[in-house]
Amino acid sequence: MYFKKIFVAIALIGLVVAAVISYTIYQTMFVSNTAFNNDKAYVYIPTNSNYQDVREQLKPLLKDIDKFDALAKRKKYTTNIKAGKYAIKNGMNNNDIVNSIRSNNIPVKLSFNNQESLERLAGRVSIQIEADSLELYKVMSSPEFLKANNFSDKTALGMYIPNSYEFFWNTSAEQFRERMLKEYNRFWNAERLAKAKTIGLTPEKVMTMASIVQKETAKVDERKRVAGVYMNRINIGMPLQADPTVIYAIKHTSGDFDQIIKRVLYKDLVIDSPYNTYKYAGLPPGLIAMPDISSIDAVLNYEKHDYFYFVADVKNFGYHKFAKTLSQHNVNRQEYVRWINQQGVNR
Repeated sequence: MYFKKIFVAIALIGLVVAAVISYTIYQTMFVSNTAFNNDKAYVYIPTNSNYQDVREQLKPLLKDIDKFDALAKRKKYTTNIKAGKYAIKNGMNNNDIVNSIRSNNIPVKLSFNNQESLERLAGRVSIQIEADSLELYKVMSSPEFLKANNFSDKTALGMYIPNSYEFFWNTSAEQFRERMLKEYNRFWNAERLAKAKTIGLTPEKVMTMASIVQKETAKVDERKRVAGVYMNRINIGMPLQADPTVIYAIKHTSGDFDQIIKRVLYKDLVIDSPYNTYKYAGLPPGLIAMPDISSIDAVLNYEKHDYFYFVADVKNFGYHKFAKTLSQHNVNRQEYVRWINQQGVNR
């Protein structure tokens, strides 16, 4: 009878201990452990991070970091850190959090447009993925890479087609560059290549022309007509005389791409730069900005007409007045000059 009581007591103690352990496990694994009010919180884990790095990011987001530590160690997450962007939903328990930051790397939408240089493009991209701007610029401007893929330092910007792309946050500079090369080759499909050949331009020259069209007009529905003007000039050997190339020449020569130039002056037209299409015939040696797809396709499908001139329309802002003759253009131009003088724009 005595031993029976001892056995029962031991069994009861065992049940209590088991209950305590079960409760502790339940509390550790399945009770909400988030400490933020938003629907989600995001954790960005850099490449080569260790558990302590992750823990520092998680600490302000969790009610009890110690309980999370215990489960993370038990599930061997502490020795299996993976870089990326991860979401923690409000109300998640430790088990869900571990599973999320271990296997649910979330893609990010990366977008860029109309940058004027590789340096600026690198800066724009670097705020959206892990790779920093210096590393991005280094790989994008690599002479070996450019030569192997038929680009130069003046045409390299044309490899990056403005759009929105899906990347993992922990994308490296090299991975970004290689993906963009694939996107470029995909963009220049058989149909676009055939159109470029038909109008007598290489893809690189189409991109350069498109960059000028891009800078000339923000109106998508006007771009084919503007492209038609420049193609007419090219086809008869007339200088392009594009003001945006002069503005780029000023910026390129000075190295100051932050300056704002609203008006091209006569003195600017003599600047000695291969980008000055008033001084040098034909297309400039490379892009003056990153053109939108609409500008590229506007060149490939330019409007056939007899216009050779155009100037800003002061009565329909954003659009231009087109002319077939120089005399008509001069009338339109004088109207624009009077208007801009009234606005007090001197530069």
